[in-house]
Amino acid sequence: MKKQELISVENIYKAKVRLKKVALKTPLMYNTFYSDKYEADIYFKREDLQVVRSYKIRGAYNKMASLPKEELAKGIVCASAGNHAQGVAFACRELKVQGKIYMPSTTPKQKIDKVKSFGKSFVEVILIGDTFDDSYAESMKDATENKLPFIHPFNDEKVIEGQGTVGLEILEDCPKDIDYVFVAIGGGGISAGLGSYFKQMSPHTKIIGVEPAGSPSMKTSIDKGKVTTLKEMDVFVDGAAVRRVGDLNFKICQQVLSDIVIVPEGKVCTSILELYNEEAIVVEPAGALSISSLDFYKDKIKGKTVVCLIGGGNNDITRMEDIKERSLLYEGIKHYFIIKFPQRAGALRQFLNEVLGPDDDITHFEYSKKNNKNAGPALVGLELKNKEDYDGLIKRMEKYNIDYQTINDQRMLFNFLV
Repeated sequence: MKKQELISVENIYKAKVRLKKVALKTPLMYNTFYSDKYEADIYFKREDLQVVRSYKIRGAYNKMASLPKEELAKGIVCASAGNHAQGVAFACRELKVQGKIYMPSTTPKQKIDKVKSFGKSFVEVILIGDTFDDSYAESMKDATENKLPFIHPFNDEKVIEGQGTVGLEILEDCPKDIDYVFVAIGGGGISAGLGSYFKQMSPHTKIIGVEPAGSPSMKTSIDKGKVTTLKEMDVFVDGAAVRRVGDLNFKICQQVLSDIVIVPEGKVCTSILELYNEEAIVVEPAGALSISSLDFYKDKIKGKTVVCLIGGGNNDITRMEDIKERSLLYEGIKHYFIIKFPQRAGALRQFLNEVLGPDDDITHFEYSKKNNKNAGPALVGLELKNKEDYDGLIKRMEKYNIDYQTINDQRMLFNFLV
């Protein structure tokens, strides 16, 4: 089998020229907080400050601007979980091209509204399916039947060339030799493009891909040596939740990635909150992936120069409560129990006074007396001050013979009750 060639440096430079009047050259910013935290020189490539709040404008516009005018005149079709759709919508308005944009029905409202805002009268948004792959299937059907150009979010050379300009800018702007670049992986567009540029222009730099634990499609494929479709997938990190990576992207990533880090969704949520609280940076889940991975590489990056790509800032404020909850659960601070309380006066008072610690807080309590049995279950949510307080809580439950069941580790039951 012929080895897949990397995206050429020349074509990435050509993409830079096409994008000059459309995409911003986003800043590469030294971050003191994370540099101190990890004892390294850490820079953020701020693609969340891009005109459409993500790097996706680069690939979408480069692809569309490369098409013959007679093809564009027919209109275009694309599928996206959000950020690619915004890039395509912006490009449609700039190039005055009509576009049909298929998006999963689960896409956050904020992203849908921004697509319509960027595209104005030039785009039609079609919500269909629960995942990107569902929307992709329908969009391909439309493009094939109506013979319209399809603007793929990642599995396309021109799209990858556009994303590769991120790598070009990082190397232009970084004042030091770069040891590591951490980049989120969805379908593989940015990792293939950025990785191609670094492999040729800074081959000693290690490119570390980052995927959410609920959709490790690139890691699974590389481990198996072929593109593999995930059977199950968690779509919480919607910008990186892809059931199947691109064939072209896979072949390039096999050559350019030094490693892939898998990050739990709860850890991603912790990073979102930390970025906001410490740095006043608003990121979407996929945008926080690169930062989330640093804990898993903290020993290797100490004393090194590190760049983290913040890929997108399209976060819906209505998701923040869910993000906080997932973070607390991951950090071991919030716990849910089903507790069987004796149906007698003083049972709850004893639990409050003798079982709970001085810093333990009840955040959820759901109980109703349904019959005359001598005991009844309650759903109790507790928030601890420190993760280490959990063992003491369990010991006190055992000491006072509390009849309880933990549900944090029972996914089906947890999702049903909480």
